Formats: sequence, structure tokens, C-alpha cells
Amino acid sequence: MNTPRPLWLIAAPAIFLVLWSAGFAIAKLGLTHAQPITLLALRYSLVLALLAPVALVLRPPMPKTWRAVADVALVGFLIQVVYFGMAYLAFKAGMSAGGLAIIVCLQPILIALLAPRLLGEPVNRKAWAGLGLGLAGALIVILSRAGVRAEPILSVVLTVVALIGITAGTLYEKRFGVSHHPVTSNLIQYAVGAVFTVPLALMTEDNTLIWNGEFIAILAYLVIGNSILAMSLLLAMIRAGEVSRVSSLFYLVPALSALFAWPLLGEAMPALAWLGLALAGAGVAMVSAKPRPKDRAQARIT
Repeated sequence: MNTPRPLWLIAAPAIFLVLWSAGFAIAKLGLTHAQPITLLALRYSLVLALLAPVALVLRPPMPKTWRAVADVALVGFLIQVVYFGMAYLAFKAGMSAGGLAIIVCLQPILIALLAPRLLGEPVNRKAWAGLGLGLAGALIVILSRAGVRAEPILSVVLTVVALIGITAGTLYEKRFGVSHHPVTSNLIQYAVGAVFTVPLALMTEDNTLIWNGEFIAILAYLVIGNSILAMSLLLAMIRAGEVSRVSSLFYLVPALSALFAWPLLGEAMPALAWLGLALAGAGVAMVSAKPRPKDRAQARIT
């Protein structure tokens, strides 16, 4: 008899999508108050400042081997340094919040292509159809936005590097990651982020910060909502389910991030993009649907 999934895991995809999607517009808004690497360095330092006393009280178990520490640290580098670092630099280079989310949403295609070979996770025909439908929806959003605003070439290149970073981090986490206490995982990963971004910010930027109520609210969201809650949910979902299905959630990010960017940044979403949202949602539903025994058998055959 199958054990029912806990309530938090059922609600996790919706909570993650909102927290993650809003983060694009809020991060870009934060860059009106600080330079990109400085903002990241401050974000990671504040996360560590919040987690350190929690760790002292809870005393969560640490990884048992240095290899386990290295595995967590590498995922932290790929996501916190490569993905977020390149994404923030892309914003500074002129990439729109919706445009960055659209490119990053191509991650499920890369995951679906690589997961069978690297992770041994079969992707059945229904899942492939869902991935194709989700990609079609993403392309509609891309084309509808192309008539509104062309993205600078440098910003596109930086965003592609960010895409590679989060794809590699997701695959590595699924293949080599071991379930650790969330406080432990976050401490290691954000420590890695701070180790790289703090010196880089000091060496390459003037570290000017424009403090006001808006910036404090932005930092609160980036630290608590985006860094601690969203990342913990993402890693938990990766460990609890097949990686290609978890990654399919990213198909909904472009349209949702565009919705947040509309009031926050004035980046309007064209009417045609709503069709893309509907197709992407249908694709996510197909990929996320639990396969029947017959589907599993067919997936092993194919």
C-alpha cells in the first residue's frame, strides 16, 4: 500500500512557484538599490546571519563525510554563484524579468534529455508530449514578447550560462545528493555563495547601497522567501520525486514572473502570452501526472 504524501509536499509546488516567480521581478527591483554582486553578497550574508543562531539551537546533524559536504557545496556553487550570479548580471545588462524567466524555463527540456542517460530516470511518451506542449507555450510567450522588447545580446548570453548552472545543479543534486537537514544544506550552500560573492563584490563594485523602506522589504523577501523557503522546497521536491517532473514546474515560471513584473516593473505581458501560459500549464500537468503501472512498463521498454 502506497504511503500518502504529506500535506506540505502536496502544497510545495504551488508555494514554490509563487516564491520563485516573484523573485525575478523583486531581484531586478533590488538592482535599483545595489549593484548585482553586492546585492547577492548582502543577501547571502543575511541568510547566514539568520541561519547561524537557528543551527546553534537545533544542532542539526552535519554530513558524515567530506565527500557529502563537497556534494552539497558544489550544488550551492552551481545554483547560488553560477545561476543567481549570472541572472543578476543579466538583469544589470538589460534583461527583462520575464525574458530571463523564459530562457531559464528551457531547463525541463535539458533535464528530460539528460536524465535518462545520467540518472536512469525513464521519460515516457506522455511526459515527452507534456514537455513538448510546455515548450510550445514557452515559445509563444517568447514570440509575443519579442514584438514588445528585444533583449540585449550580452544579457541573453549571461542568462544561458545561468540556465546551464541551475540545470547542472539540479542533475547533480538528484544523482549525488543525500537527504540532509534543511538548515545544514542551506548553511553550506549559502556559505559557499558568500565565500565567492563577498570578495568579488569588494573587488569589482563600489558597494553603494540605497537604503529605504522598499529596499528593506526587497531584502526581506529575497532572504526569507526566495533564499530560505523557495530553495528548501526546491531541494526537497527534487529528492522526493523524479527530477524531470520537478523541473517541469519551471514551464509556469515565465508567465507567472511576467505577471509579477507587470505591476512591479511596468513590463506588460502581451495578450498572446496568455495562450502560452495555458499551454505551459497543460504541459506541466501532463509531465507531473503520476504514471500508471502500464506507463511504467512502456517507459522501460522504450
